Amino acid sequence: LAATRYVSPGGAGLVAFRVSGALRAAVVVGGRELPSFAHGPVEGGARVALIALPWDHQPTVPLTLTARDEAGNIASRAIPAELTPRRFPTDTIELQDAFLRAKVPELLPQLPAGAPLLDGFLTINREQRRWAEEEKRRLGTTTAEKPLWEGPFVQPKNSKVFANFAETRAYRYQGREVDRQVHYGYDLASVKQSPVPAANTGVVAFAGPLTIYGNTVIVDHGWGLQTLYAHLSRIDVKVGDAVEKGQELARTGTTGLAIGDHLHYEVLIHGVSVTP
Repeated sequence: LAATRYVSPGGAGLVAFRVSGALRAAVVVGGRELPSFAHGPVEGGARVALIALPWDHQPTVPLTLTARDEAGNIASRAIPAELTPRRFPTDTIELQDAFLRAKVPELLPQLPAGAPLLDGFLTINREQRRWAEEEKRRLGTTTAEKPLWEGPFVQPKNSKVFANFAETRAYRYQGREVDRQVHYGYDLASVKQSPVPAANTGVVAFAGPLTIYGNTVIVDHGWGLQTLYAHLSRIDVKVGDAVEKGQELARTGTTGLAIGDHLHYEVLIHGVSVTP
């Protein structure tokens, strides 16, 4: 019926379509199925799906609608969207011993006494980061089957973006590069322990520690759309709470792999981080 015409890596889109006789209908992006949801009168058979393109999405990877019936028959159709190229920023982070002494014991208390702190940091930055991404994907599979949000999403007052989405970070220690990772959200700077408002109406899907993200809140806004708030010093909501746009969820902090007090903010669609 309709689709977002131009999409880009790290971007989002929407497709509306009609299907009959299907047991399941979804969007397939690079072998990964993104669910669709009924919309409008039941007899109309209309469905909608939000599309998330990972930051490293390749032009050769098609966007496809698929439908499967009870007998296992599959029908598919290409989504008429054009991919626009995009480049992402890079940054270098110099690791200091004081930072390693503060963060490695916090996030990896099982590191043997006397073991190099750099080894512990690399375990955190690689394995714990990977686990957190898998957990975000898992949480993204549970979502309201209707939109809970209303109007545009809001940014915390008096906050400023100082680190960007899909920024490739080179980590250096004592003059040499030791690791390279991708940053999946915006870092928003404000005053210390500043209020963290819900970007829009929704239901709390997660509230607690999340490895490198520290104390974290994830709010579900329906149709697979979620927002994530990390490095919090305090959390004021619990899983299942309904929240309104602008309601205070928490306070900013330095938990997780945070060098200074700030808010790490992400927008996710079915657990895939996209440009906020």
